[in-house]
Amino acid sequence: MENQLLTFLVTDEDKNKRIDKYLTEKNQELSRSYIQKLIQDGLVTKNNKILKANYKLSVGDTISVAIPAPVDLDIEPEPIPLDIIYEDDDVILINKPKNMVVHPAPGHYSGTIVNALLYHCKNNLSGINGVMRPGIVHRIDMNTTGVIVACKNDKAHNCLAKQLKEHSITRKYDAIVYGNFADLTGTIEGPIGRHPIDRKKMAINQKNGKSAVTHYTVLENLQQFSHIECMLETGRTHQIRVHMASINHPLLGDDVYGPKKTKFSYLEGQTLHARVLGFIHPTRNQYMEFEAPLPEYFNHLLQQLR
Repeated sequence: MENQLLTFLVTDEDKNKRIDKYLTEKNQELSRSYIQKLIQDGLVTKNNKILKANYKLSVGDTISVAIPAPVDLDIEPEPIPLDIIYEDDDVILINKPKNMVVHPAPGHYSGTIVNALLYHCKNNLSGINGVMRPGIVHRIDMNTTGVIVACKNDKAHNCLAKQLKEHSITRKYDAIVYGNFADLTGTIEGPIGRHPIDRKKMAINQKNGKSAVTHYTVLENLQQFSHIECMLETGRTHQIRVHMASINHPLLGDDVYGPKKTKFSYLEGQTLHARVLGFIHPTRNQYMEFEAPLPEYFNHLLQQLR
């Protein structure tokens, strides 16, 4: 199959708009992140000149967009058992265990949620995020447990991606953090971006970060620790881990943003669980909410700390 070529003539109403914003508005079925990837790959041009994402339009510009033809997935389906919370023709929600990566990446090309989904759903997964992330709208870290949703078609994917962008999806996490709190509720606001020195870490970065907001509620003050619920307004990489560390309450077990060692030797990474996920269903057009119970290790830890 050949690339699909789209052509647009810029009119007065769209002058001075950024090219990525303009193309997102013109192509409702394509996500902004996908369009930005097309631009990054040199597939968006003006008079055969490759454009950058920050290019601002002029009246009379003829913009061409080459949509790549679908390619066969080279990620292998694997018969990995999934803890399925809910499934229909549009979405599938899974309770992700610890030590499981969401999608293939360098060093993790098998044993991922995507490998399991390809086996379970056959060819019924959206292709918007490419061959490495079919169906994946959002992700959680390898050592974070809990609810994750995947989409079976592009319509559902775009619907959920739009809700994520508008911050209308409900996402509640349980965490155990160091220290006790005087105030039982709070909000942390701080833009998150790459750490200026350690590129493997994220940090509150006023210069290059994207806006991030986390609301927290203390569920129980424990000895030297607290059990909290975090509600995300945004969904930046490592958001809860970075934000809680920024107020001196790093997550227990998080050796990247907190103490390197803990007396609980059986912990594998941060004590963080995506407990609740809620959204407007793409076909039913009604709000649905899903919950994954706290994992066994988390409950065991709470008993130890009480």
